[in-house]
Amino acid sequence: MGSPQSAAPSKIHEDLINDKRWQLVQRIVSSPPFQKSTRLRDLLQFITEQTIHGKAHELTEQHIGNLLFHKPFDYSPLDDSSVRVHARQLRLKLHEYFNEEGRNELLILDIPKGSYAPAFREASKPSETPIAIAPAAIPRPTWDRRTVIPWILCGILATMCVIVSYRVAPHRVGAVVAIPAALSWPSSQIFDVRHQTIIVVADSNYGISRIEAGQTGSLDQYLRGNFARKALSRESKADLRLDEYMANSTLTSFADVADVVSLYRMAGPLQSQVSVRYPRDLRMRDLDHNNCIFIGSPGSNPWVLLLQDKLNFRENEAAVGKSAKVFLNLHPLPGEQQQYEGLRWTGTAGEDYATISLLPNPTHDGSVLALQGLQQEGTEAAGRFLADEENRRQLMNALGVSKSDSIPQNIWFEALIRSRASSGAPSSTTLVAVRRIHESPGLE
Repeated sequence: MGSPQSAAPSKIHEDLINDKRWQLVQRIVSSPPFQKSTRLRDLLQFITEQTIHGKAHELTEQHIGNLLFHKPFDYSPLDDSSVRVHARQLRLKLHEYFNEEGRNELLILDIPKGSYAPAFREASKPSETPIAIAPAAIPRPTWDRRTVIPWILCGILATMCVIVSYRVAPHRVGAVVAIPAALSWPSSQIFDVRHQTIIVVADSNYGISRIEAGQTGSLDQYLRGNFARKALSRESKADLRLDEYMANSTLTSFADVADVVSLYRMAGPLQSQVSVRYPRDLRMRDLDHNNCIFIGSPGSNPWVLLLQDKLNFRENEAAVGKSAKVFLNLHPLPGEQQQYEGLRWTGTAGEDYATISLLPNPTHDGSVLALQGLQQEGTEAAGRFLADEENRRQLMNALGVSKSDSIPQNIWFEALIRSRASSGAPSSTTLVAVRRIHESPGLE
């Protein structure tokens, strides 16, 4: 198939040249990540021009395929996924641009999932409504119900997670926002009126891809979106469709949903400061000047890898998908084990382990909390532990902080939790060991 004609406007109107959104796009397409792909440059310019001229609602997969990729008028997007593939690559390239060359841009460009129209927002105001008009929904391929039902169930859990993030409106007295009462520790260090708190749930698709490929993966590979493509070799159309579905869907676990609910309850009157984010939609800059909560292990939420070299209890998996995961105790204290082995698979009965870690964010003006279980049961147990007042009291005592004392503004720590599990759920939690982190460089 020949290369499409340039998508840049044949006649650039003055209003387009002077539009700050178009100027941003010109800087983007001139950057190194876009130099090797004429088609991605054309696609970005085309959808931007259409959006600026009020035609965002026309940006469907069929429309782009016909006008930009020169597909036949009656071509079927169900059989030809080239538009979706290029749109996904474009999202990854934009992610790369704003993490590197464009990290100081005042205007951010996103292409929301389920849309082909670019959305613009000011970098300093992430909560504002994007400038672009949301287009019509994109048609999706049909699936064999025998293979898609399990994914739909996971999708329902992810939807529950999103619903929770929008359910609470700010508390108001008349027209004035009420001042929330003080939260107990450690909630007071995770939720506050000065910062947004971003809860980042696990990516079940990434976990499945790691096990299938037998490779560990990394945060860099995950954010670039090339882990599955490099790790897996697909041949059949069914496998390719499944890969496409996994690359574009947002699936998480029941344990993550349960933890999100517990965390919202812990936030109390500050629930309006909390939002939920999928890990591949998070950017490194989002950690600056915000509180963040990472849920899951490195195998399902690679963002927790940012903490690993700062902790004493570190997850280890000898062979991905073939051996039990353990927490290595790098510096055992008297009475402690050198390693703690969890469940072989989620859903089995026995003991699982989790860590609860609290460290400063990269800008040292907020906190990063990680709830990391070896299996889903451990991750859910970590959330349950923090939600229980008696458990929090035990944690304070173990850290050498009495409830009657004046609690320091910041207490950085890591704690190892053991849970008994059966039928895929934790039934009890026990504090095993703690480490007080007196000085921490923060995440970098």
